[in-house]
Amino acid sequence: AALRRSVRAYTAGAEFRVAAHLAQPLPPKYDPKFTSGWYGWWEQQGLFRPEEARAAHVAAARAEEPAGSSARAAESEPFSMVLPPPNVTGTLHLGHALTVSIQDALVRWNRMRGKTTLWVPGCDHAGIATQSVVEKKILREQGLTRHDLGREGFLRQVWAWKDDKAGHIDAQMRGLGASLDWSRARFTMDEGFSTAVAEAFVRLHDAGLLARRARPVHWSCHLRSAISDIEVNSVSVEGATDLTVPGRAKPVRVGQLYTVSYRIAGSDREIAVSTTRPETMFGDVAIAVHPRDPRYTDLHGQMAVNPLTGEHIPIVLDEKLVDMELGTGAVKVTPGHDMNDYAAGLRLGLPVVTVMDAAGRMTAAGPAHGLHRFDARDVVLDILKASGALRDVAAHAMTVPVCSRSGDIVETRVCPQWFLDCRGMSAAAADAVTDGRLKIIPEQFRVNWFRWLENTHEWCVSRQLWWGHRIPAYLARSAQGKECWVVGRNDAEARVRAAAALAEPADQIVLSQDEDVLDTWFSSALFPFAALGWPGKTPDLARFYPNSLLETGQDILFFWVARMVMMGQSLTGQVPFKEVYLHAMVRDGQGRKMSKS
Repeated sequence: AALRRSVRAYTAGAEFRVAAHLAQPLPPKYDPKFTSGWYGWWEQQGLFRPEEARAAHVAAARAEEPAGSSARAAESEPFSMVLPPPNVTGTLHLGHALTVSIQDALVRWNRMRGKTTLWVPGCDHAGIATQSVVEKKILREQGLTRHDLGREGFLRQVWAWKDDKAGHIDAQMRGLGASLDWSRARFTMDEGFSTAVAEAFVRLHDAGLLARRARPVHWSCHLRSAISDIEVNSVSVEGATDLTVPGRAKPVRVGQLYTVSYRIAGSDREIAVSTTRPETMFGDVAIAVHPRDPRYTDLHGQMAVNPLTGEHIPIVLDEKLVDMELGTGAVKVTPGHDMNDYAAGLRLGLPVVTVMDAAGRMTAAGPAHGLHRFDARDVVLDILKASGALRDVAAHAMTVPVCSRSGDIVETRVCPQWFLDCRGMSAAAADAVTDGRLKIIPEQFRVNWFRWLENTHEWCVSRQLWWGHRIPAYLARSAQGKECWVVGRNDAEARVRAAAALAEPADQIVLSQDEDVLDTWFSSALFPFAALGWPGKTPDLARFYPNSLLETGQDILFFWVARMVMMGQSLTGQVPFKEVYLHAMVRDGQGRKMSKS
């Protein structure tokens, strides 16, 4: 009766005849025709907005009051939650339906309890994922690459894709009956969100946490971009296996171990080294042995001759890099193309030599110059065979890193990128769970939380893409030839900062904004507070932040949830939500999770 009275208060002039609909008997099983019309009426009446929903609740409570009673619906702590923004890579799948169903039940329950309730919808631009699917579409339909279209032309096509997919996603959400406040819907590249991203970048840089430096990163040669750990698939092979990679008609043979002899300078001795990547020998800067390996004691400090280039390289000692029981117990050190070798190079003071460009073509002088890296492998092997330096080729079980977006074999590349120091932020995120400010449900995932946060490292936040937030950093050059990198929320601020850094008049400085964009996870990590208007001091931010709850899949506990906590505490001084509820994943018969891209 109370529901009917509150409904009648909102039905004046409505096309959807609520009273007549309520008089019909419920069908024995779900029938979408029976429910059609309700969603539009709910949205038309503003019942998903916290203001109108609260007013409706108060009105219903008053209608139930006995005559002369002074009882009123008591205000309570609000309930707020953001929808994990779906990527605009495609339409929603069954995994999203599970997420929406769980969250809608939570939101409606809290709304029925009389709480002022806000559920914020949104979509994520999903930089590398969206760019990849649009590039494939253009190549398939038009036979063109993004480079053929140019940056502006390509971005127009991505925006068109976004508008189409985001509209379809919204329609799917409405079809599921999700009681989202569409008046507050956000897109992670809308104007307000872009302001928040620039603000966050500048603040973190000014706090000494963000810096541009050359470090090794996972690199997709096909995309010509750094990629994140989550975009690297580990493919296990038991021995010689042919893999197809984009941009090369001939398959690549992996799962082989090549043993190569390096002559000791000034003697007739040699040292044998095993490698799975002979094309990187152009970048060898040393051979490492274990300091306690008796086989090589007399070679400590001597020089070996690279059989490919003729260069003399030192034999160095490193107990962290070398396993005496593996292979010959001697390894080549190539800091420019291997994460472990890079770390060893830092310990030993070795130079970094890069022998491939962004597209994976060889830059080293010699017979392989300009070749695709895997064509260069064939050339290198032919040279080593002819010289007698190739001593053995054996089947080798190994894990091959493959880019999930392009299917290319991932390389390690050392190049300038923007890195965020996460050590202090990670410790603070761990403390939030330890001291109870943040609760993780189910509690079993606390173990994963602490394990990940205890092993965080620098986060490479830059990507060599076109779709995404342009990094608010500028290379400043003076008329006298001096230059430096500065950051700024806009060109004007960057110019002021550059003038101070270079001690030159602002009008004599030329600014060039960084061509790179930010990792999608950087902007996504701001969602709980940026969606409410941060960095502005908005009524929504004051009322609904921190959020009451984050509900999401367990697979992104670190990549999204932990980063939101790190960013929230660093930029707002608060945990972004009080509880995290993780639901199980919808998987196929092979255990793979659902994916749109």
